[in-house]
Amino acid sequence: MRTKTPLQTKIKISNISLLIAGTMLVVMYLAGSSVYDRFGQISTVLNLFNDNAYLIVVAVGMTFVLLTGGIDISVASTLAFTGVFSASLLEKGLPAIAVIPLVLAIGTLVGYAQGYAIHTFQIAPFLVTLAGQFLMRGMCAVISTVSIPINDPFFKAAALGKISWKLSSGGTAKLYHYVYVALAVLLVAWYVLRSTRFGRAVYAVGSSEQSAQYMGLNVKRVKIGVYAINGFCAALGGVLFSFYTLAGYSLQNMGLELDAISSAVIGGTLLTGGVGTVIGSMVGVLIQGIIQTIVTYQNLNTWWTKVTVAAILCFFILVQRIIAIRAERKKA
Repeated sequence: MRTKTPLQTKIKISNISLLIAGTMLVVMYLAGSSVYDRFGQISTVLNLFNDNAYLIVVAVGMTFVLLTGGIDISVASTLAFTGVFSASLLEKGLPAIAVIPLVLAIGTLVGYAQGYAIHTFQIAPFLVTLAGQFLMRGMCAVISTVSIPINDPFFKAAALGKISWKLSSGGTAKLYHYVYVALAVLLVAWYVLRSTRFGRAVYAVGSSEQSAQYMGLNVKRVKIGVYAINGFCAALGGVLFSFYTLAGYSLQNMGLELDAISSAVIGGTLLTGGVGTVIGSMVGVLIQGIIQTIVTYQNLNTWWTKVTVAAILCFFILVQRIIAIRAERKKA
């Protein structure tokens, strides 16, 4: 009888987590549909994407980092900086066609710098990205401590552009154009991780950095690359959030980094690295979104969303650990 390798065990844990997460999402939707009026309409599903498009993009970037065994807690601050800085530049009269590439480049550069520091100086990712979090949030306050409205025509068009359908019940279902950007990022990330040398190298580094070096992989390029990708996704998430709110505010999305991490973990990405998918991370985002929807229908305090997500996250971590312990016992 062959014993499972550590990688096979990790994949099993991830698959079980993703299966549970997918089942949980369906059960929550069906339960909500049976209890609340209009919950079961297609508009509810579409609104999950409309309201969480920016978080899907951030969670995709976070998945790349987690797959290498790293972590980045600066993404919320990068997102907020993107919104505030964009609003400030647009207010000064700069065109959106110049502002958007600029903020995306800044986000990518911040991620690259953090990845470079982590690999070159062998500093714990938590400490480097904590410094990045303080830096970017501080820069937000330097730019403005009050909300800056966005009146740029392009941003307004991007914010309001949508495809609508008339429902048989008389209502309207709509999907905003910026959701397609989030889905495009998701599909590109899925392809990169599944079908490219860089994607395979990301999984290899996360499984065992030392083994990846023996295999001749450029570990430095991979580790810096995933943080640069994450920085780009955080900035792009900031652009999409600016479309969503048409404003920039220095205190936006406090704690969003935990939402992104929990989405990835709920979707089957292991914090130890090497196993996970961006599709699973999207499922994690949708679970958080449907919890928020149920809380809204119940007229409860929005903090109940955080409480519920925390409980679900603890459940998934416990399940992953139980499976790992059983696998270790069988191996022994």
